[in-house]
Amino acid sequence: AALKEGLRSQVSAALKEGRVTPTELCQRCLALIKSTKFLNAYITVAEETALKQAEESEERYKRGQPLGVLDGVPIAVKDNFNTAGIETTCASNMLRGYVSPYNATVVQKLLNQGAVLLGKTNLDEFAMGSGSTDGVFGPVRNPWSYSRQYKEKSVPKSHSEDKESNWVITGGSSGGSAAAVSSFTCFAALGSDTGGSTRNPAAHCGVVGLKPTYGLISRHGLIPLVNSMDVPGILTRCVDDAAVVLGSLAGHDPKDSTTIQDDFKPFELPNLTDVSKLSVGIPKEYHAPGLSSEILALWSKAADLFKNAGAKVVEVSLPHTRYSIVCYHVLCTAEVASNMARFDGLEYGHRSDMNESTESMYAATRREGFNDVVRGRILSGNYFLLKQNYEKYFIKAQKVRRLIANDFVKVFRSGVDILLTPTTLSDAAPYLEFIQEDNRTRSTQDDILTQAANMAGLPAINVPTALSERGLPVGLQFIGRSFQEKQLLTVAKWFEKQVQFPMIQLEEVTRHDNGVFQYQKSASFS
Repeated sequence: AALKEGLRSQVSAALKEGRVTPTELCQRCLALIKSTKFLNAYITVAEETALKQAEESEERYKRGQPLGVLDGVPIAVKDNFNTAGIETTCASNMLRGYVSPYNATVVQKLLNQGAVLLGKTNLDEFAMGSGSTDGVFGPVRNPWSYSRQYKEKSVPKSHSEDKESNWVITGGSSGGSAAAVSSFTCFAALGSDTGGSTRNPAAHCGVVGLKPTYGLISRHGLIPLVNSMDVPGILTRCVDDAAVVLGSLAGHDPKDSTTIQDDFKPFELPNLTDVSKLSVGIPKEYHAPGLSSEILALWSKAADLFKNAGAKVVEVSLPHTRYSIVCYHVLCTAEVASNMARFDGLEYGHRSDMNESTESMYAATRREGFNDVVRGRILSGNYFLLKQNYEKYFIKAQKVRRLIANDFVKVFRSGVDILLTPTTLSDAAPYLEFIQEDNRTRSTQDDILTQAANMAGLPAINVPTALSERGLPVGLQFIGRSFQEKQLLTVAKWFEKQVQFPMIQLEEVTRHDNGVFQYQKSASFS
């Protein structure tokens, strides 16, 4: 059992040494995807393609010519990245059945490294949401809902309460990717992060979620939500793995003019032993309304951990943070309105049968193709972009965005290396409780601690830290200086080692998969 070695299994080494073949690894992951189908993490499973890629990888290993650390490693991709030959739906009726003629740059880079693409993961429609509950293919279930840790702590409110109704959300919008990594069906997954859509589900699913600096990774082929904030995100089970995937993806792309011009040199993370030269900032504004006492205590405990290890821990102020969620809402909906204009029923995607006139066809197509959440954001965005409102809302929001970015610049110039904040206000909410509030209200609450990093274009990472009193994962967020991913990940790796986050014990999965699960464990590939 080559992959039975636990949290730091050397999957790449196991493949090189022939202890497991890419085909065996792929088959195990595909079997797990089938056995965990109830999680609804995947929209499309590309079984035939994946097995073919695994066979090609196997041939390279036999020749002693693997393409890199990722060769033969099973991965998953959020269903808003274009994939040639595999349906790309954005969890929307608008793109149901759409097959892209090309791969997104990040997908192509992973394939060039020999990674095995298992399938496309579930999300909120067009990545608009924070629960992965609003897609046309149904909500994603958090694997921790079926863990021994959660089951031991959760007590049904009544004897008649349906066991099926007790499951919790994954967070979003990259909930499918987070659930896929958390439930061991793949070793890494791509998400997208516009206001926290990678870090939020990573926190709720107990995995690492990295949002790189804006411009470090190409957005070409990522179906846009907010062009000025969208970043491909990386979800893995440990920080080292996030660094490996980042090394494969980062760098200039001639197809994306917003990417950096310089070449990116992949790096191995050092084992940090001395944090005495590190300055950690604790932004007081992140003590936000609604922050649970449990997460506040964990945040303080983490700050003490750094302090006791010799790091300098200082309280800092980011004064414009309190305006950031309102500013984000204006800019986000304005860009959404612009981006969604392309879905008109003419070039690709859904087209209504209404043929009385071009205008009626446009209107019917968009009414049938988009859900209420997407239509609502389009309406808001177009309102902010009206001639009489443009200066009052959009331009003013852009000015506030600059002030928010400048706050971070000032703090980092003052000598602070890393900011430590909560990722979410609380642990994952039960699905039935989550859907009591509308998408906009929920997104406003859930993005409050994460979206400022997107507006400033800074790198940020969620590191799973502890289990809540309910037995659910809680994560903390580190925000770094622009393009200083190595420093950010090095500190995150040190912290990860200190907290020793427990491995998920998936009783339900073990029952479902007839023994396949025992071989998978929480193996990392790096």
